Amino acid sequence: MDLLITGAAGLVGRAMRRELRPWFPRMRLLDVAPVSDPAPGDEVMQGSIADLSVVSAAMRGVRGVLHLAGCTTEAPIEAQVEGNVVGAWNVFEAARIAGVERVVFASSHHVVGYYPRRRRIGTEVLLRPDSRYGLTKAFGEGAGALFADKHGLRVLCVRIGFAGDAPVDRRRLSIWVSWRDLAQLVRIGLEHPSLRYAVVYGASDNARGFFDNRVAFDLGYTPKDRAEDYAAAVLAATEPEPEDEVGTIVMGGHFANLDHQGDPRRVLEW
Repeated sequence: MDLLITGAAGLVGRAMRRELRPWFPRMRLLDVAPVSDPAPGDEVMQGSIADLSVVSAAMRGVRGVLHLAGCTTEAPIEAQVEGNVVGAWNVFEAARIAGVERVVFASSHHVVGYYPRRRRIGTEVLLRPDSRYGLTKAFGEGAGALFADKHGLRVLCVRIGFAGDAPVDRRRLSIWVSWRDLAQLVRIGLEHPSLRYAVVYGASDNARGFFDNRVAFDLGYTPKDRAEDYAAAVLAATEPEPEDEVGTIVMGGHFANLDHQGDPRRVLEW
């Protein structure tokens, strides 16, 4: 089997199946939800990544893994741990046991979501997660580094901004990634000959971008799409963000607002 995709029934999973099909014609699709539209030659498995036996069975005979599954909302910490801590660990551990060499881990810009938008940051900065979700995604990045160093896996962590057909609001003009640009990053993770471990941002060519993506560029990433092509329409259709919310100050947006206490401008102090 060419590629295992966890979370294959989700929005990103469906898009990546479409975009990656020319290079990975045989896919194993794992999701806790039913996968309703597999292509001929696909193998569908239903089960939770929190169950190591399920993930281990899905790894058999696989060349590479695109790990998308997990908790994707700002759910209670118990759900975050099950999906993004236990689940991520199981994916890396099952890949190690099965001898699968490459894992592309879908991280999130929310691992650095409390950085002020007035900054421009690379992937070497200290983590500043804006939520329980961002915190547990940071665990996945750390687990990938551990398995790369200790067990020799080749791991690419992609801090996805907003993946979709087009940016939908003003903040997302800075963090948008098109489907084909995201698929290009996934292919780098699955194919780059010298990759050992790296963290990159999942962002297209965004003139308003928050991220210095030089690590991705050094790996050969050449984004094809530009958020600025949608800027006029987005600015005309959306109102400015509330000035008194921390989510307007920082890169993470709404996730930073959730449960935030005290002066929003406190985040500017470091």
